[in-house]
Amino acid sequence: MSLSGALSNAITGLNAASRSAQVVSSNLSNIMTEGYGRREIELGARYGTGSGGVQLVGITRHENTAMIAELRSANSEMSYNDTLTGFHSRLEGLVGTPDNASSLSARLADLEASFVAAASRPDLSVRLDEVVHNTAVVARSVGEVSDGIQNMRQEADRSIGQAVDQINTQLEQVKELNAEIARNENSGLDASGLKDQRQVLIDGVAEWMPLREVDRGQGRVALYTVGGAQLVDGPASELSFTTTNTIVPHMTLEAGLLSGLSINGVEVPVDPEAGPLRGGKLTALFKLRDTEAVNAQTELDAVARDLVERFQDATLDITRAPGDAGLLTDGGGAFDPLNEVGLSGRLEVNALVDSAQGGASWRLRDGLGAATLGVAGNSGLIQDYYDALGAGRSIGSGKFAGETRSASQLGANLTSDIGINRLESERELTYSTTRASEIEAMVLAEGVDSDQEMQKLMMIEQAYAANAQMLQTIDEMMDTLMRAI
Repeated sequence: MSLSGALSNAITGLNAASRSAQVVSSNLSNIMTEGYGRREIELGARYGTGSGGVQLVGITRHENTAMIAELRSANSEMSYNDTLTGFHSRLEGLVGTPDNASSLSARLADLEASFVAAASRPDLSVRLDEVVHNTAVVARSVGEVSDGIQNMRQEADRSIGQAVDQINTQLEQVKELNAEIARNENSGLDASGLKDQRQVLIDGVAEWMPLREVDRGQGRVALYTVGGAQLVDGPASELSFTTTNTIVPHMTLEAGLLSGLSINGVEVPVDPEAGPLRGGKLTALFKLRDTEAVNAQTELDAVARDLVERFQDATLDITRAPGDAGLLTDGGGAFDPLNEVGLSGRLEVNALVDSAQGGASWRLRDGLGAATLGVAGNSGLIQDYYDALGAGRSIGSGKFAGETRSASQLGANLTSDIGINRLESERELTYSTTRASEIEAMVLAEGVDSDQEMQKLMMIEQAYAANAQMLQTIDEMMDTLMRAI
């Protein structure tokens, strides 16, 4: 081999070692970088130049597409369960657990106890006032739970709107990266960094809805939901949703009072089990807003209805005129069973017994329709109120409709069901979180291995030193030749 050929080999070897070191250092520095795919340099022999050497063939970005797809699915499921678990936990916090003094069950127990105390000394206005106070506390507690449920629906609606804007932006960016990656690959340029960015974007979309990624060649990918809705295939689809400023109990998607979701102007079902966007955080928010929270409001309204009807019973207080409200009212008036939706948010203590509203607590003893004070020691009506709370009564609506419960039993059933739902959702979340963690660990195991990269770096160092030594030897040989001439 001539000296010029040897020189060419050494120089190309140094260039290859330098470029290899750059790739290895990039791998090591990006071990924790989200979406980063391990790079590997491809080298080949130079042919047709007469002097030989080594040349850079390309840089390959490694990724396990099947494992990444599985991880996206697991993260989507985890986000779905996390959203619903958050709702059930907050709902339980609103209703309270039986050991909590401010829970609905405890408030009902306090009301029953105050009736017992008032019946033992009906002549003491302080005990009658305590009954009125506890009745108002029960009404307020039920109302606060109702407000909390509607606030969670409002938050879910707002989150859906923000998510749709974010998804539209991400889909448009995926489309643009598709085009840029294709241009780079057609020009022979390295598009690995762009693919990293695209993977991060797709992972972000997958958190909201499970995806299928389809390779379209030339570095382009198409995105479809697991239910078959097209998101990106050439152009990017556009999702549409209209947020609602205020949500009240009667407003539902089925009634046409809340927005659904459209893709490219076409309304799509948001069924969390069978819809085209099923699974993921987006459908969990729709389920929260349109199913879980609505069901919770229905059960709470059933409890409110039961309380109102117990005190509104025509046989309970003969001083009331037919159609008059009882001790608990629907916004100050009598309750109409046809207007049950949202009742829990309208509960009020009857103004006739509330001194803050111009009434007097002695009417608990003498009757809501009494015009004057009666016998101070008469506890009959107060005892009847207590019996009405504790009596087994056929429930008029909700999950327990037609079954016999006392007021405290119905409240306990509501609290128990909420706790069971919370535990079930936490169990599902634990499973999906564990699954996602295990898959993530497998994906990371196939990523950058720092020990392996350091071994490569040592080999590159040796190759660099050998080529540098060759250059030094060639230089000395050329100096010797020049001196001989």
